[in-house]
Amino acid sequence: MNEYLVLVVEDDKPIRNLITTTLKMNDYRYITASRGHEAIMLSASHKPDMIVLDLGLPDIDGVEVIGQIRTWSEVPIIIVSARSEDQDKISALDKGADDYLTKPFSVDELLARLRVIQRRLGKTENASVTEFVNERLRIDYVSGCVYLDEKELHLTPIEYKLICLLAKNVGKVLTHKYIIQTIWGSNAENSEASLRVFMATLRKKLGDSEQQLIQTHIGIGYRMMKL
Repeated sequence: MNEYLVLVVEDDKPIRNLITTTLKMNDYRYITASRGHEAIMLSASHKPDMIVLDLGLPDIDGVEVIGQIRTWSEVPIIIVSARSEDQDKISALDKGADDYLTKPFSVDELLARLRVIQRRLGKTENASVTEFVNERLRIDYVSGCVYLDEKELHLTPIEYKLICLLAKNVGKVLTHKYIIQTIWGSNAENSEASLRVFMATLRKKLGDSEQQLIQTHIGIGYRMMKL
């Protein structure tokens, strides 16, 4: 049996059954909720390792659920919602969601997203915080150096901050707003255009023209993929 506990928050019974059946077939433990307030209580009492959350709940909006849970917990949250507008995705991600799947979704894709979170949780629990390794990429946090195929890359201070931020959130979509506020400060006037320029130069140095390492989510933000 999988050691990770997943809280599934979904009021549509057929979809909830689809998700829980998929989890059961893949040896995950799970608990379910059909309402937002119930999800908040279960999150506090059972302390799940991951949450799969619908936004359109009958009592309160899923975005409010994220906000309340984030007041005490950093549990990874994957949104599964019929809302497909970029602004809905941005609102959920800015509130603290880790990932976003739009209905109808592939169960294989959901499982892949859960595995990404598992790897991230495993690294948080077990790996040394002095180094990050992702296939050809290595970041030595102690020396402040970044290596590609063990050859040191010469990055600007902003580029180094960007790659470290993405690496520490590997597998997670980071919105433009979150990145700008984290790198330049909450009162920064830097625009998304400036961020795109820095990201383009960073990708060039990483040889990531195909966006295999750093994935663009158009209109939303960026995500470092676990290779």
